Amino acid sequence: MFYVYVLWSKADKRFYIGYTENIERRLKEHRQGQCHTTVRMHEPKLVFLEGFMIKQDAERREGYFKTTKGKKALKLMLRESLKQC
Repeated sequence: MFYVYVLWSKADKRFYIGYTENIERRLKEHRQGQCHTTVRMHEPKLVFLEGFMIKQDAERREGYFKTTKGKKALKLMLRESLKQC
């Protein structure tokens, strides 16, 4: 399986969007500061996770979420979750 995931930093009001084949390992890397993109994010929390059978489908979804339209869609889909984080 391939996973598209979204981390949210309430303090920074920023998303981090990525995909991986091993979600546990990837989240551990983020928590331990091993990812240069999220090392400066203040307490990023996992707010979205979606699984795909095919790598290309996950890459396409990740690419969409990284667009302005995709980020707006995420904010709409996750509006209650973002309030809680």
